[in-house]
Formats: sequence, C-alpha cells, structure tokens
Amino acid sequence: MQPYFSSKFKILLFLISFSTAALQAQVLTSKQIDSVVEKTLSTFNVPGIAVSVIKDGKIVHLKGYGVRSIKTNKKVDENTLFGVASNTKAFTAAALGMLVDEKKITWDTKVTDVIQEFKMYDAYVTSEFTIRDLLTHRSGLGLGAGDLMIWPDSSTVDKKQLIHNLRYLKPVSSFRTKYDYDNLMYIVAGDVVARVSGEKYEDFIETRFFKPLGMTKTAASWYRLKDKSNVIDGHAPYEGKLLPVGLSFGEVAIAAGGIYSSVTDMSKWVTAMINGGKYGENLSNKLFSPAVHRELWTPQTIIAGGNPASFNSYGLGWFLSNVNGNFQATHTGGLSGIVTQVTILPDLKLGIIVLTNQQSGAAFNAITNSIKDGYLGVKGQDRIKAYNDNRLRNEKQADEMVKKVWADIEAQQKSSTVKPDAKNYFGTFNDAWFGEVTISDINGKMHFQAKNAPKLRGDMTFYKGNTFIVKWYDRSLDADAFVNFTLDNNASANGFKMESISPLTDFSFDFQDLDFKKTNIK
Repeated sequence: MQPYFSSKFKILLFLISFSTAALQAQVLTSKQIDSVVEKTLSTFNVPGIAVSVIKDGKIVHLKGYGVRSIKTNKKVDENTLFGVASNTKAFTAAALGMLVDEKKITWDTKVTDVIQEFKMYDAYVTSEFTIRDLLTHRSGLGLGAGDLMIWPDSSTVDKKQLIHNLRYLKPVSSFRTKYDYDNLMYIVAGDVVARVSGEKYEDFIETRFFKPLGMTKTAASWYRLKDKSNVIDGHAPYEGKLLPVGLSFGEVAIAAGGIYSSVTDMSKWVTAMINGGKYGENLSNKLFSPAVHRELWTPQTIIAGGNPASFNSYGLGWFLSNVNGNFQATHTGGLSGIVTQVTILPDLKLGIIVLTNQQSGAAFNAITNSIKDGYLGVKGQDRIKAYNDNRLRNEKQADEMVKKVWADIEAQQKSSTVKPDAKNYFGTFNDAWFGEVTISDINGKMHFQAKNAPKLRGDMTFYKGNTFIVKWYDRSLDADAFVNFTLDNNASANGFKMESISPLTDFSFDFQDLDFKKTNIK
C-alpha cells in the first residue's frame, strides 16, 4: 500500500506545485507594476503616485512615480507624504479598540456617557447611540450629511459647534437600518478617544500607533508635520487642465481624515493589520488584542447592491467584502485633489497601498485591481481601459448636463423676457447647522457669501423661475449649484434651498441638506 499512496502523494505535490507556479507566473513583477502606474499617470492625468505591495510579511514593491506638485515638479519617492484622508478612520476605530482592551469603554458604551452634550435630531437615537454606531455609517443621516461644516477647508466651525449642530441634521432613514457614509460621527469618535484617554486625539494616535510601528515621518495631520519638504500638493482637473488645490478641511476633522503619511510608513501599519495587530521582532508586540482585531473586521452594516453571491459590508473603519472567495478589508480616502486606497487580503497575506495627488478614484482602482488580479489568478482584464471608459462615460454625461444649464442661461440672457429684480433676493439667510449666507450686490453682480465657509463665495446668475446658479470663484471646487428661492407675498425671497448641478460633485458638498430662512425680514 505504501508505494500506492506515495505515488498519489507525489502527483498531488506536483499538481499543487504546478498550480502555485501558474498563479505566481501571473503576479506582476516590479517592472510590470511600473508600467501599469506610468500608464495610469498619463491616462488619468495624475501628477504623482506612490505604490507599495506587501506579501507574506515582506515589502515586494515600494516606489514613487511622477511629481509631488505641478508647481515644483519635484519627484515623488517612497517617503513622499500624502494625505491618506479617510484611511485615517481605521486608526480612529483601532484607537477606540485600545480603550476597549483597557476596559475604559465597550463598543456599546452610550456616547452620552462620554459626551453628555451629544444630541441627535431624534431623542430616542440620542439615548441609544453607541460608540459602535459612531463607526458604522448607520446613524440615519444621509450621505455626507453636515460635511459643509468641515468642507472646504476654510470652514470656521469648531468641534464644540459641530457636536452641538448635530441635533439640527434631519435623518433620511431609520436609525441602524441603512448604510450612508458619514464623516461627522468619526469626528465625534475622535473626541471620545480624547475624553476617555485624557489626551488629545492627535497625541494618542501618534504615540500609540506611529511611534511603536516606526512610522517616523507620519503625523496625525498636515498641521503637525515636522518636515514639509517632501509633501505633495493636491490637484483638481478643470477644463482639461490641473489646478493645484489647498487643504480640504481644518483641524476639527482630523479623526475622520487627517493623517499624512507615505507608502513606506503605511506599509508598516498594513503589515501589522495583516498580522492581527502584532508587530516587531518575531511579532512579539501587539497594538491591540485578537478580539479587537476581529471586531474591526467583523461586518457591522450591510451595504446594499453588488454581487448577491458575495457580501459587501462596513466593519469598524474598514469596508469588508469577498473577492474571488477571499476575504478583503479595504478603504479609500478622498480630499480635495487627493485620493488614496488601502487594500488587504489577509488570507493571502497581501496588502496594496496606492496614494495619489489627483482626485481620480479611477486611477487608484486601476492600479490596485491590476496588482490584485495577479495574486487572484484573474486573467484578461485591462483595468486601466475599463476604469477609464467608465470615467469618460460619466464625465460626458455630467458635462452634457452642465453645458445644457449654461446654454439655457446664455439663451435667456439674450432673450427679451423680463428677468426678476435681483434686489428681491438680497438679504441674510440662515441654516440651523451651516450658519449664515449673505446674498448681495458686489460690483453690479448678485453675490453669494457663506459666513462660516469663506471659500463658498461666487457670482449668481438667473436660471429659471426663482432659481439662480452660483458659480464659485474657486474653480477647483467643481461644485457649482442651483439656488432655489421661495418668495413671500411681496415677491421677496424669504428662504432658499440648494442642489449641485453636476452629478459628479463631491458628496461632501451636501447642499441638499441645507434649508435657509431669511433672518432680516422687516
């Protein structure tokens, strides 16, 4: 019997060896990754990208491409610092996990037990809201609700005001019933970290994560970087060209998306996550317990859509799904002119990090999936072409919509139709959580100015009925909007609502959540 089993065993070993070799043969080499990235840079008009691939505990690819800024043309390298944006959320969730390990809180501690002034629109939601709820995008608020308190970066709203204003944000779904991505709750989560630990959120993150992992160049925010000599500028496309852009938000929003890091430093974080939070020589140190690591990667909120044979969900600071039979934990991040992606397939001990300095999500998806295909044995996919075709299709549809609006305006300007008197729309208007907006005359033009968001200023043009268009002076915002007035019995404006013109406007311009009422009614 022994020779028979030995023969079968040898055949089995051969088949395993052959399958492994066949799979490995599809894995992209560093030169092939170089080729993919260089093609991505040109296809999606991205100035600079940095990429890292971690496999079986080793960094198998680590490199920067292109330039940090079109203003300086200095090269991106493996130590160039990018805003990782919402990839910060994984650190915020893990920080709370550390406090769970220390038994200072539980995942289901009520937020009001820590932040007594925390209050949502609904009293029941307020009383039941837990720390877990802060991290899982199931608050009942709509996509990006309230983001205009932190976005764009000129906002003057502080954390105290932001937490107070949550009570004015009206839900769009029942509590814990629906996924809608949210930034503000992660800001509250960062405040929980600070209040429970007794130290600033930024200090906690830097001392409990960056220092032990050796992330020596990483900081909790742009404001805390000790050396800014190798930092990118973000870039936004406008009319076929790129515009350098400034920061997306101030220090109030750090816990939701503040970290600046490099692919070198982020590789250390991703490696630790692949190892269940363990790091150091022989993995003898740990950031948090296996129980916390398991909770971070346990589905909490179902995300509708996708492949019904798979699953798509949100954990605690991570998107979780099944890809070709492999568990995947991933997250993306987006700031003005910056988008990033971190992807982990723990069963394959694989991590992929892509940082870019242009706001095209198609670019990082093309790179990540091209690399991932090799490890999953997926053949025949041109990811760059597929994502670019989709991008061009969406941009064409959006451009057609916007061009039609401006064509209508141009036609109306030339017509003899009587246009409304702009003076009937002048005044100061207030929204409960966003604050004041003044509509006035400046140099003969109808002008829009937000008090708490100085960047939101621009000229207004009549469109139809009682609807005007506001065109922001800062063209990198790419967020022109309809302003729909309501009138009183004297045909004077007593309020207005807003809506983005383009369907591609970043969701953090949550104009649809605003409801302005006139404050200086006589």
